[in-house]
This record gives sequence, structure tokens and C-alpha cells, in this order.
Amino acid sequence: MSSHVPMAPTDDMAPQPDHPVTGARRQLTQVTRAVVRYQADLLVGLFFAAFAAVLTHRLWADPTGLVLALNPEDQVLYEWFLAIDARALLGDFGLSTDRLNAPDGVNLMANTSVIALGLLFAPVTLLFGAPVTFALLVTVNLAGTATAWYLLFSRTTRVHRGAAMLGGALCGFAPGMVSQSNSHLHMTAQWLPPVIVWLVVRLLRAADPTAIRSRSGDTPAGPDRRRLTTSAMGIAAAVSVQVFIGEEVLFLTALTLLVMSLTVITVDRDLTRRALPAFAGAMTLATGTALLVLARPLWFQFAGPLGVADGMFSPHYFSADLSSWSAISPLSLVGDERSAQLSTGPAEYNTFLGWPLLVVTVGCAVWLGRRPLVLACTAGILVMGTLSLGPEVVLDRDGTGLPGPYALLDGLPVVDGALPTRFALAVPPLIATLLVLAVDRALRGTVRARRLTLTAVAVAMVPLIPAPLPTAHRPPVPEFITAGHWQNCVKPGGVLVPVPLATPKEPWPMRWATAANAEFSMPQGFFIGPHGRGGSAAMGVAPRPTAVLLANVARSGLRPVVGDEQRRGATADVEHWGASCVVLAADTPHADSLRLTLEALHGPSTRIADAWFWRV
Repeated sequence: MSSHVPMAPTDDMAPQPDHPVTGARRQLTQVTRAVVRYQADLLVGLFFAAFAAVLTHRLWADPTGLVLALNPEDQVLYEWFLAIDARALLGDFGLSTDRLNAPDGVNLMANTSVIALGLLFAPVTLLFGAPVTFALLVTVNLAGTATAWYLLFSRTTRVHRGAAMLGGALCGFAPGMVSQSNSHLHMTAQWLPPVIVWLVVRLLRAADPTAIRSRSGDTPAGPDRRRLTTSAMGIAAAVSVQVFIGEEVLFLTALTLLVMSLTVITVDRDLTRRALPAFAGAMTLATGTALLVLARPLWFQFAGPLGVADGMFSPHYFSADLSSWSAISPLSLVGDERSAQLSTGPAEYNTFLGWPLLVVTVGCAVWLGRRPLVLACTAGILVMGTLSLGPEVVLDRDGTGLPGPYALLDGLPVVDGALPTRFALAVPPLIATLLVLAVDRALRGTVRARRLTLTAVAVAMVPLIPAPLPTAHRPPVPEFITAGHWQNCVKPGGVLVPVPLATPKEPWPMRWATAANAEFSMPQGFFIGPHGRGGSAAMGVAPRPTAVLLANVARSGLRPVVGDEQRRGATADVEHWGASCVVLAADTPHADSLRLTLEALHGPSTRIADAWFWRV
């Protein structure tokens, strides 16, 4: 008879740590398995990235020396934002900054300063410069948005991968997205809205008792409180981050989801009775959590120092022409430049979906029937599409006298900060959802249905294929700045006055600060602040007398008469700005006239490299 007696482990029997080589092999194996498992998704993401790179390749040829030709002013602004955001890694972070509009500064929350993007890509900015980060974000936003929507379609609706890829492509490369890529980083960074939608769907499923079975699988269980809580916390986190990327996109996402939710509540009473109490409770939790995080930043934006509580863009001007919905974008390969007259500018081709896509969308909605999701998307398309028409319906650039639904929202707080035409940016994802469902149904149906549907979708989508974004050369930043010679006249953190001074229409001197990682401040500039009549929102600030004088010289080349009054005014202005020096680049138009004018105001100049400066 024998017995098994446990023995104390010896040194030989004790667990031994993995050998470094074994551990590395194990990690490599895990990575390989993940790549194999998700290889199809990775290939789709790489395809979208490659296509985005094709659209932006002209800018990549020389990010510092080239500019997006259709909206160079905004590119200068966003490069400056990226430079100021990157200073967080240097210990200089806040919701406002003193590096522009000296001596008052700028409220970053009141501007589309893409703080979250700037922080995320700060290492790139500090290593390679803001122009490289800008080019990277223009590309990443397109590819990331397309990939995010593809993953949402493939995971949430569980459709055929090809159908999901089609939907992602339409969402990421829609005419409005390509148009907004002309320097509007806050509008093209739409890779979080699909995450928010996925979390809302996850929360809804967790709130529906019939979607959750007990372990026996026979009887419905109650709401999944764990998933309700984690979904609510995820929504709060995603919303909080999106606020620091682009509040306008978040507003459009929330409004679209609200319209869709109300539609589902109306058409699916059973789901409403089952899920609404738990869903509403979880959404309340998400809202409350997000407000805890965002309370101070939002207060700072609307009521804090230099904050603005109103919009400054006319909804009558920035509204969509009804005819533009059936037109093809001028930025498409087959686009016609004549259709550009139907929009306010090349960065706002938000509605140019073309009549083939509109016809196919109607056909898909009818074919798919009265499914709640189909009805919700249809309602969203109609509501957001009509809101884009603004306070008055315009047809072929002529007012019709018919009020648009936006007239009901005009003047409401927060809402008036959104441009009516941008409501149209919510439409492509809704159309994409209908196309995805229709294509998936066709791929699983008869040969005739498959051929007819795929042909119709191809006819609708081909005219929307975008052309590469056009670029133009821009003058280099003076060596006086890039080589660090500016430190001879102003200490880091001090105020440098470029000549002529930056304005919203001509913000080019802001590139100097960007090239120096915003180490110095400057007066005036391109920003939004409470400098309008009665403290209302305005672009930039009223220029001081010396700034006006120098701007006139830069424009005409004519030297003004400079007397004691002008010299006293110049002294008062530099004291108001808190300036350390005034700088004139040698390649500035009418540089000789400007230099002689400045010498009459401030005395002899000093030249270093390609600039003159005056210590004041």
C-alpha cells in the first residue's frame, strides 16, 4: 500500500521565469495571431490610409513650403494651434494663451483649437514642426474616419465586409469631408462619432431585457447593469475628448442621434417600453459624468476671460443652396467648377452628393422597408438635410422667400455657433447606413438583386471619387526666425511685433511664431474673441493706429509723413502691446518703404540675417 504525500517544492521544481528569448517569442506569437485574426480589418484600414495619402500627396511633397491652395489662411491658423497645443509637453498648458493678441491673449476654448489633437501629436510637432503635424492630421482624419465607420458597420450591423467597406468609404471620403479637409481639422476629425454611436447601441442592447437571456437561455433577464454602466462611462469619456477636438461635430452627432432615437421611440413601442427606463437612466449617468469633466472648460469657453457666448457667422450666408444637393462637387474627379457658385467657398462643399446618389438612396430606403433603423436614418436625412438650407430656402443662388426649418433654431444659444450648411455633414453616414444594409441584403439575395443593387450603387458612388487636394507654394519663414536670431531682440515669452501685423485676412506672420514653437507672443492675429460691438464675438481685434499705418504702407508702398504725433502713437502702441522689438523681414513687399517708415518711428535699425529689427 502506498500513499501520495505532497512534497515541498525544491529549487529545481519552483516555477522559473521565462527566458527573455522565450518571452519575446511568446509576444511575437500573440501579435502574429492578432494580425491573422484581424488581417482583413487591417487591410481595409491600410487601403483607406493609402487612399487618403493619394488625396494629400501634394501637401506631403513639402509640408513646410506648400499650403492647401483653397484655404491657406485657416491652415496658418491651425498650424499655430498645433504649435501652442504642443507646448503642454514643455509645461505650458492652459485653456487660454498669452502668445497671441498681446497683451490680452486668446481663449482657446472659444476657438477651434483642436486641443486633444495637438496634445496627441505634440511629439511630432516638437520634432518635425507644426506643418508636418498638420499634413499628417489631414491624412489621418480622412483614413481614421473611414476606418472607424467601417468597423462600426461590420461589428454592429454584422453586414458583409464589402458592404461595410463601402459605407466606411462614403463616410470618410464624402464630398463634405474632402472639402472640409481644406484646413478644417476640427470638422474632419470624425473618428470618435462612430465610437459614440457604437456605445449608444451597446447601451441600448444592455437596456433591453429581451436581448439578454438568463444562463438557461429560456427566460429574459433584466437589464445588464454592468454593460449599462461601462457604456455610460465610455460615452462620457468619448464625449469629453470630442469637446477638445471639435464641438461642432459633437453637436451634429448628438442632434442626429436625438432625431433617430425619437423616430425609434415612435415606430417601435415595444422596444420603448422594454428599454427606455434603463436606457434613460444610463444616459443620465453619462451626461452627468461628462458634465463633471467639462463643467469648467465649458464655463471658461462661454463665460470665462475672453470667452464668447454667441456665434459670429451669418446663417443666411452660410446656408446650403437646394440645388447643391444634386450637384457634383468641384473637388471630385468628374466635378464641374461651375457648381462652385452654389457654395460659400471650397471648404464648404458639404451638400454636393449628386442626383444619382440621392435617387439610389430613395430606392434603397423603399426597398429595405419599414425597419426601425431604416426609418430612423430616413428621418435623420430629412431633418439634417432641411436644416442645412438655413433660415430661407435658396435655389440656384436666388432666395425663394420660403422659410427653412433652421429659422426655428436661429438665435438659440450654442446652436447659432453651428453653420447651417454643416448640418449636411451628418447626412453621408446616414445614407451610408442605408447603402450598407441594401448591399448586404443584395449580396445575400438573388443574382438579379445583386447585379441591380451593385450597379446602381456604383453609378451613384463613382461621381463622388475625389481628386487630390490642390496646393500652392508659400514663402519660407525668415531665417531670422528659423535660426533663432529672434532671441537677440526678445526673450522667450516676450512680445515680438512683426511688420505688417497679422490679421484674420492676412495671418501670415503667425507662421513666425509657429516656426519658433510659439516661444514668443505677438499682437493682433487670427482668432475669435469678444471684441465686437457690445462684447459680441468677432474675428480678431481692432488694430492700433501704428498697425493701421504700417498696413497701409505694406499695401501701397507709399511712405507716410511721420511727425511727433505718429512717433508718440508708435511709442504708446508698443507700450500697450508690451513689445520688446519690432521686426521686418527683408523679403516683405515694399520692404524699403516699411523700413524707412519704421526708422522714422523708432530710429535706426539692426540687421541680422534676412531681417531688420528695432528694440523698443
